[in-house]
This record gives sequence, C-alpha cells and structure tokens, in this order.
Amino acid sequence: MRKSWGLGRPSGDRRWLLPFAASLLVSATLFLAAACGLFSPPSLADGDDDSILIDVATWDTAAAVESEIRNRLVDSASDDGDNPDDAAVNSDASSADPPRIAYLLEGTKGDGARMRRALQAIYHPRNQYILHLDLEAPPRERIDLAMYVKGDAMFSEVGNVRVIAKGNLVTYKGPTMVACTLHAVSILLKEGLEWDWFINLSASDYPLVTQDASRDVLLISYEMPPKRLEFRIFAFRIVYFMTKDDILHVFSSLPRNLNFIEHMQLSGWKVISRAKPIVVDPGLYLSKKFDLTMTTERRELPTSFKLYTGSAWIMLTKTFLEYCIWGWDNLPRTLLMYYVNFISSPEGYFHTVICNSDEFRGTAVGHDLHYIAWDYPPKQHPNMLSMRDFNKMVKSGAPFARKFPKDDKVLDKIDRELLHRSEGQFTPGAWCDGSSEGGADPCSSRGEDSVFEPGPGAERLRGLMKKVLSWDYRNGSCSSLGYDQTKRDWYVPKGRG
Repeated sequence: MRKSWGLGRPSGDRRWLLPFAASLLVSATLFLAAACGLFSPPSLADGDDDSILIDVATWDTAAAVESEIRNRLVDSASDDGDNPDDAAVNSDASSADPPRIAYLLEGTKGDGARMRRALQAIYHPRNQYILHLDLEAPPRERIDLAMYVKGDAMFSEVGNVRVIAKGNLVTYKGPTMVACTLHAVSILLKEGLEWDWFINLSASDYPLVTQDASRDVLLISYEMPPKRLEFRIFAFRIVYFMTKDDILHVFSSLPRNLNFIEHMQLSGWKVISRAKPIVVDPGLYLSKKFDLTMTTERRELPTSFKLYTGSAWIMLTKTFLEYCIWGWDNLPRTLLMYYVNFISSPEGYFHTVICNSDEFRGTAVGHDLHYIAWDYPPKQHPNMLSMRDFNKMVKSGAPFARKFPKDDKVLDKIDRELLHRSEGQFTPGAWCDGSSEGGADPCSSRGEDSVFEPGPGAERLRGLMKKVLSWDYRNGSCSSLGYDQTKRDWYVPKGRG
C-alpha cells in the first residue's frame, strides 16, 4: 500500500522558517546597533578620565609602572652644573601644599602606655601614624592599644592612625627590624595615603618640638598664683591667637626630596665584627624571640657596592621609599638579600641603598634628627637621658631625642616647657579649636591645620637645618669621610688624609 505524503509535506517544508526568521532578526539588530554606534567606545566625559585610566593601569605591565615612577623621580631633580650629585637637593622640589609626615611608632612588651603618650605628643591631623607592637607583646596589650585608637574621637574623625593587628617578630640588630619598617611603608603605599616624609620612632623616643605650634603664653598661666584664677582662664582663651609653628613650618620651606639619614662608610672594627660574620635571624622562621645566631663561616667584603652604616633612626622621602619597594634597577632587593645575614642590618640597609644609588645619592643628609647622648668612644648603646641632659637637648636643635627611661621626670619637663602639653592630651597646636577651661583638651575640636607660623622650636630646628644643609657639612655625605657621633660632624680618618 502506497503511503500518501501530500498532507505532511507542507508542514515539513516550513520547518526552516523559524530558524531563518530568528537569524534574520538577530542580523538586523546587529546591523542597526552598529549603524547607530551602540557598540562603539563611549566618549570620555569631563571628570571620567581618572576612572578609565585606573582600569587601564590595573592591566598595565609592571615594567611600565616602574618606568613611570622612575621618570617622575628623575624629572623632579634639576641639573646643577657645579655639583651633579647634588642636583636633587639644589632643585626646588618643595611644594606650596604644607608637608605631611608619616610616622612609624614601634614598641614591644610593656610599651603600650609609652606609645600612647608618644602618639599624643607627636599627633597632628595632617600626618599619618602607624603603630606596631611586636609579637613579644601580649595580645591583650595590642588589643588595648587598638581599642584606645578606635575609641578616641579625634582619631576616628580624621582616620590617620592605624594599628598593625598582627605583630611582627622583631629581633634586635636583625633584618626583621628592616622588614618591619618596609611593612609599614607598604601599608602607607597600599592605602594611597598622602605623605612626604617617613619617620620611624621607638617607644623610648620623644619629641623636643611641636608638630606645628608652641604655645608660649601658657607658661604665663602656669606661673600665676592660684588666687588669680580669672586671669588664668583669660590667658588660656587668648593663647589660641598666639600660636607658633615648629617642625611642619620648617619642613614646609625645604625641598621634598631630602633624606635625613646619618651615615658613614663602613670601616675599622665594624668591618671585622659586622660585615664579615654571617648571622641568621631566628625571627624569620620561629614564632618566639631569640638572639641572632652566629655561624662559623665568614665572607669577603662586596666589590659590586660599598657598605655604609649609621643610625637606625631615619627621615626618608616617599619617593626614595617607593624606590626601595619597587627596586626597578634591583639594587634595593639585592642589598636586602645581602643584609639578611648582616649584624645590625637596620644600621646599614637604607644607608647602603641610598649611597649606592645614582638617583638618590645627592639627596642624603647626614643627620638622624635625634639628640642622642653617647659615651666617647661610642658604645653599642647610647646613654639614658635624664634631667641633666635637658639643656643639651634643647641646644641641639634636634626635633627628637632618645633613649628615655619609662615615665622619667625629664619627659614631664619636656611636656611642660617645650610642648606645653597636659597629661593625657595632645600637644596643642594651631589646629586645636577648642577651649581649655576646666582642664579640657583644646584639641578635642579640630580647626585649620595647614597654616603655620614659626616659634622658638622652629628657630632651633632651623639652626640645625642651616648646619646640616651647608655645603661644608653635606660634602661628607656618601663619601669616605668618617663621622663622629659624639660631635655630630665629619672628619678625615687616619690613613686617608
């Protein structure tokens, strides 16, 4: 029996119509979209450039990013025909915008209260602060420090104080101290914070000048008899119109590419006792603190770079520390690996990097901005400071001093006569906009923080800057001259004259 296909053929012949119609619709849509420009790149409206560039930068190559930073640093230095090495220092790298300083404040077990006091003494809303209690401090102490920062109304309002939650294990004289410093710098760079210089301080350091103001009129109120209370209150009220600016004022007039780092070429007994031995820092791989481990092996002095040494306390520029982190010519990374097995690497790493770098050698200024009392000849540790050192500290012009015993009376004298700071309060400055009636903290209210005026502390600091930035003094930077830590000056070592 023959099957009839007549009735089913029309339906089978039309099965291609649905796919064809769908394809035609899609094709027409794509054509119209292209004609109307729906798939063309959007035009950059005013103000949208940054967001587009950020997206592109995240996919850029590391080499291109390093090249951009390097070019920015090189362009910031102008050529000086007489002294090519000093081009960066002699250039006008200062900015109309007042400077900002980033502080690393370090401590260990039992230093929580000292760190709070030091933070109050150096605090200013323009600056950035990173607090680090090492792993030897108990968790409770670190939590208390973090809760203090979180609970302070000014810190919460400004948002410029950070506590490193996970403490690093730091070995005295070991590379873990350098790693801790680089850790803090990395946080500052990662957060995209604004700062011009970086200063590291310990809990045994203390400032000798204010961040931005010195309230001399307060001294009058301290000398008033108790019965003249009304005048005392009046003096507290008028003092806010008589503020004088110190450290931020002085550094406002300096080029922003100066690196303050005490340094000298490694020589004498330090070559034998520091450069040739090979040590291992247990803090790199153990969870408990131990002294450096000495090995029986010794090594020769390097021939591809010169070794420098100096103070572990520094004031370095953001551009130089970017170089230490990025290391586009590999020098910072090479030296970091070398100093892993070096005794007292915190007293040599940054010094050797800057003095072996063609781009930054001319920016080094041989001073650590500290007053430190040394024996003669200097021993491993400086002397503890006390009341008998007060006049010498002031006369030095240095903005900081160390080492202070915990809660020593000389700190109270510094608070009273140099910082004019009451216990538990910030060092008063032009940015403080509150009232001090009834013992209240005038810095509980924030005012203008970018207008400065010089005071006695600024005059002392300016005198120090005049000395260390003079040609005679800077001639010793990154040279073969020796450095006398007790006299704070250069000299020609025996056999080199």
